[in-house]
Amino acid sequence: MRLRHIPGAEQMIEEHPLVIHEPKEKKGKWAEIFGNDSPVWIEIGMGKGRFITEMASCNPGVNFVGIERYSTVLLKGIRKSEENRPENLRFLCVDARELGEIFGKGEVGRIFLNFSDPWPKDRHARRRLTSPPFMAVYNQILTADGQVEFKTDNEELFKYSLEAIAEAGWHVREFTFDLYKSDMAKGNVQTEYEAKFAGQGKPICKLIAVR
Repeated sequence: MRLRHIPGAEQMIEEHPLVIHEPKEKKGKWAEIFGNDSPVWIEIGMGKGRFITEMASCNPGVNFVGIERYSTVLLKGIRKSEENRPENLRFLCVDARELGEIFGKGEVGRIFLNFSDPWPKDRHARRRLTSPPFMAVYNQILTADGQVEFKTDNEELFKYSLEAIAEAGWHVREFTFDLYKSDMAKGNVQTEYEAKFAGQGKPICKLIAVR
């Protein structure tokens, strides 16, 4: 995916009060950052921010962290959050492979992966956010009863994920190849992509993985 750079994006992110800088120094200290002991839920690859902003607004008793690798995309998500400014939301501009250095053991309750890059070529499989190397990272930071929730419109990526998650030693507790025709749709919060695809009648796949 080719991203159009927003001039000054890096500086705006650097100066924004909700962006956590030097995050590796915050490992084990996220309760201090939010000023409470509420659970911490994170979205990896938050895109334009619709999902995590709405989740934060609807769940004031949970702390949320939106994670995006690209500054231009992160800035769009930050701007989205400014529409209603939930107090329980922070942002990180980091690579997901570094999360084990940013969150302590058991510091995260849920991880959301929404419409992640499918990396369709086999040689790039390890870059998929549901691949065993990434599942190993999630294993480091999740609580004992923590879970990973994954949604995608890409059926091939979903089939791969079902196999890869099991290979990593996890258990897929629930899954569906058509979210809006299943019980898993209850309480579902949409992303920008999801709203577009669902509006076109395209099936959305979802799974919940636990250890």
